Amino acid sequence: MNALAVKAYDLRQDVLDIIVSGGGGHIGGDMSCMEIVLALYNRMNVSPDRADDPNRDRFVLSKGHCVETLYAVLADRGFLDINEVKARFSKFGSEYIGHPHNTLPGIEMNSGSLGHGLSVCVGMALAGKMDGRDYRVYTLMGDGELAEGSVWEGFMAAGHYRLDNLCAVIDRNGLQISGSTEDVMAHGDLAARISAFGWHVVEAADGNDIDQVNDAFDEAARVRGRPTAVIAHTVKGKGSSLMENKASWHHHLPTAEEYEIIRRDFARRKEALLHE
Repeated sequence: MNALAVKAYDLRQDVLDIIVSGGGGHIGGDMSCMEIVLALYNRMNVSPDRADDPNRDRFVLSKGHCVETLYAVLADRGFLDINEVKARFSKFGSEYIGHPHNTLPGIEMNSGSLGHGLSVCVGMALAGKMDGRDYRVYTLMGDGELAEGSVWEGFMAAGHYRLDNLCAVIDRNGLQISGSTEDVMAHGDLAARISAFGWHVVEAADGNDIDQVNDAFDEAARVRGRPTAVIAHTVKGKGSSLMENKASWHHHLPTAEEYEIIRRDFARRKEALLHE
């Protein structure tokens, strides 16, 4: 797990390079969800050489504006070429655009219009049950996204159909583009609200800790008879004090000076992990 924790900082650097090269991106949320996406792709039954295997696990990035993290992790797992992503991200005519789309290997569906990922994953999980397959389905949502009504329809349907092959992850960093989630649309006791729809709920107190995230996914895999939601309490802009817990970094493009500060912060935190 320490090796993955170290790798998370290498991939954060890749994300930083992608965004600066492309002239934009959603850096704050990219950094908060890095450990979640990295942990998933190092446990899911999916690989580039059998990307269309009907028994593969499925992942949908419902918070599709954080596609830069997905690109970095997919490249790390051999689906994409990271140098090509960095060179072509957000360039005219490029397939490496600011939201996922499924012409690229490893991406299950086009996403980014918030509130759709969970409902689509309910369909994927239900199809797996109907076809007698044992694959698992995962989706990652932002906490600001939970203001979308379709999310709660998805929670209701998944609980009704007892989809224990479905795991919904919430990147609970507490911030969205316009400020605190609790100021914009308060969630209150989020675990209790989701549980009321028939879900098992796991809370990762530190959703940027690889061990805690993997423990949550282990628990989700053991649950029978109902879907699982993982509420991962993360830090927006995780990795650099310049960005952390600042809503203004939702989609801020770093200047050359800011780039150097962030790069050095990543390197220092990586070095500290190497010496643990």
